[in-house]
Amino acid sequence: MRILIVEDEAGIVQFLQQGLEEEGYEIATASDGLIGLEVAQKENFDLILLDWLMPKMNGLEVCKTIRTKNKSTPIIFLTAKDTVQDTIEGLKAGANDYIKKPFSFDELVERIKIHFRNQNEIEILNLGTIEINLSKYIVTVAGNEVSLTQREFELLCYLVRNKGKVCTRTQIIQDVWNIHFDYDTGVIDVFINGIRKKLNLKIEEDYIKTIRGVGYIANDSNL
Repeated sequence: MRILIVEDEAGIVQFLQQGLEEEGYEIATASDGLIGLEVAQKENFDLILLDWLMPKMNGLEVCKTIRTKNKSTPIIFLTAKDTVQDTIEGLKAGANDYIKKPFSFDELVERIKIHFRNQNEIEILNLGTIEINLSKYIVTVAGNEVSLTQREFELLCYLVRNKGKVCTRTQIIQDVWNIHFDYDTGVIDVFINGIRKKLNLKIEEDYIKTIRGVGYIANDSNL
């Protein structure tokens, strides 16, 4: 598996490269956002580790630009930007995951493994007129393709896999965001609203229903 590290702090790059190569990954590096974008566009990678605050081009713009043509390669932000709004902004830009510095190397490795497992799935999921092709990263509604960010895609898949079951906000944060500590679960509501809008769900109860004070449930029927 090939991983691209886009990071301007040489010490962090050396630490990550050495550790990940010992885990068996092939590593490429880029020391600023512009070089990182050029490398990501020219070569194929299985995952990208991306800093936010970098010279020439910040990580947020790199992520957004990559996502205009590449919807499937997992992108993990490694950044000192640590507010809830920063997290939301990073995920909306198309990142799959968001890890705040300083971070645990062991946790990073586990998250990388989770994203690689998700990539290897080949499956079709359905929710009413909504079809999700996991291998091609395509969502359609009544045959019409809909563009979701990768985080929206993962959240929708999670709800559909648990169709008919109430998914609490805490469960979603743990299973989709892979966060196992106190965290503002309000970020989930932002992404649910984005999914509903893009899928053109006319009322809140269409396929994805809010369970007030608890979480969400997906059903094939909008009744």
